[in-house]
Amino acid sequence: MIEFSDTTGTPLRSCFPQAIPILDRYHAKETLHRTAQSIFGAISPEAKRWATARCTELDDGKLSAIVHALRPHIHPSNEATKCAMYIFRNRRRMRYPKFHALGLCTSTGVLEAGCKVVIGTRLKRTGMHWTTSAANAIIALRCCKLSGRFEDFWERRSARFAPAA
Repeated sequence: MIEFSDTTGTPLRSCFPQAIPILDRYHAKETLHRTAQSIFGAISPEAKRWATARCTELDDGKLSAIVHALRPHIHPSNEATKCAMYIFRNRRRMRYPKFHALGLCTSTGVLEAGCKVVIGTRLKRTGMHWTTSAANAIIALRCCKLSGRFEDFWERRSARFAPAA
């Protein structure tokens, strides 16, 4: 399993023991397309057909079918070998039908776009420089505003700092 750490070297699994690790489905599909191009040629219609079939199997949770389709190409293609190992190493993180049944997101594109809109457009303007605490504060306010919870934020804040009766 791939292990990620925070800036102190603490494994994130220990910070988030209930987290379900998911491999981004878009990145997995990129790997399948790259492998198909390596096997059949970059502009080959066969590469497109092969990759499309493997992506469907990926969406359906049929990882063994993908590996089976890779087998004839393992020795002639180093990329096919890498792809088979990639699937094997990440198989627990590629259970997409199960993740969808749990209502989990399997692609980070929406999250990445959200970060770009919410954070990037506010913090990365020309000439802006932020301390970490100031950036965190403005991001918190921006998230409250964009999620429609801005008034709730101020109500909670004023209640927290109201003088004791």
